[in-house]
Amino acid sequence: MSFASPLFLWYFTPVVLLAVLLCPRSWRNAIIAVASLLFYSAGAGSTTLLLLTCMVVNYLVGPWLEPDEWDTDRARRRNVLVGVIAFDVLVLVVWKYAGFATEQLAGFAEIFGGDFPVVHLALPIGISFYTFHHISYVVDVYRGERPASRDPVSFIAYIAMFPQLVAGPIVRYREIADQLPQQRTHRLDDISSGFPRFALGLCKKVIIADSLSPLVEQCFATPPDRMTFAVAWLGAIAYTLQLYFDFSGYSDMAIGLGRMLGFRLPENFARPYSSVTITEFWRRWHMSLSRWFRDYVYIPLGGNRGGAARTYRNLGIVFVLTGFWHGANWTFLVWGVFHGALLVVERGFGLERAPAGRWPRLGRRVLTMLLVVVGWVFFRAAGLGQALVVVGHMLLPDFTGLTDQVDVALGNQVLVTLLLALVIFALPAGPVTGPLLESSRGRVAQVLRVAVMVPGLLWAAVLVASGTFSPFLYYQF
Repeated sequence: MSFASPLFLWYFTPVVLLAVLLCPRSWRNAIIAVASLLFYSAGAGSTTLLLLTCMVVNYLVGPWLEPDEWDTDRARRRNVLVGVIAFDVLVLVVWKYAGFATEQLAGFAEIFGGDFPVVHLALPIGISFYTFHHISYVVDVYRGERPASRDPVSFIAYIAMFPQLVAGPIVRYREIADQLPQQRTHRLDDISSGFPRFALGLCKKVIIADSLSPLVEQCFATPPDRMTFAVAWLGAIAYTLQLYFDFSGYSDMAIGLGRMLGFRLPENFARPYSSVTITEFWRRWHMSLSRWFRDYVYIPLGGNRGGAARTYRNLGIVFVLTGFWHGANWTFLVWGVFHGALLVVERGFGLERAPAGRWPRLGRRVLTMLLVVVGWVFFRAAGLGQALVVVGHMLLPDFTGLTDQVDVALGNQVLVTLLLALVIFALPAGPVTGPLLESSRGRVAQVLRVAVMVPGLLWAAVLVASGTFSPFLYYQF
């Protein structure tokens, strides 16, 4: 069930909000838990059993991980932690990467005249996200940052909360544990604050991202012998914009929904395309993922302690994992290594800080965006061959222009949308629109709210009703 579908917008969400609003406050988590499992099972089918199994295992293990006053049995707790994390990671590896791994082995076997069976498993929706939520839960309990949950309903509400279950933001347990038992009294205020944020995300998704989707598809579907400099750059830039408006739109909708349900979910984007360095880009793009890897991988590995070589090693490990976390394809690994290498170069040459002066900053910002756009080609491409073809033509100017198919896909309406979306590249780093709409009471925020809630939301509703919406890009992860 997509956030941008009529079923979700006009039936599911109103019913859940009415139930939360009208029923006793003590029922809130139960309503959210049941609604979330129904939401997930509508799209995941039988793989919902895998989610339930993982929840049962992690919930039962939680109390075993809590330290006592003197932490007298730390070795046992550490062994339990290692065991449950190994279980969570194994589930992710088997269901997400078994097919990819066996395909590689089959390819090697074929070279030597042998045969190797390829495993085909249905990828459970959101498995990467709920796996990271489970790991966050057990690690935070083990560290003593929050007590283990003794209420299975509240635990289900955290893990399976439908606003963030499928594509984030990734909510660390310590960020939401104190909100789970909270008895809110101003739920109408939450709805009035969260709804404009939700509407903003819907407009980003169906008005901008979905309008650019056919153009991106056509550019990347161009055969290698017909690919041109113009098609390659148009496709790369259009996808850069489509991905941002699609994923940040989902995050705005998730945060808005969470607020309407009485929860404050963490921010996930902060104008990433205004970044002056790659280091800054990763502080602004998919921030919940960056924070998760920082807290549960980078810092436990030693972070930037122990010298430059160990820091670079830790960065490399994090970005290899970041790449493969997004999908079982060599393109994601290359994308992760590419960004990891850029971060190492910035640190090695002292370039991670923005330069002083307007023109040096502008130059670094343009360079950063060019590197980000090139990286997104690997993220979007179906395989390394296609990615190299597109990047190769991006680096070799020609005067061939667009193909007929791309020219038709561009069209006047898509061209206008593309040009308006390009404004995002020129915007300053702040303020970020989502939080401004949700909490600010200033005149600018009020004007933006009216623009989003009236013409924007009405146009988005028309597009949804006409069936022009498409699945969110991050649903595949």
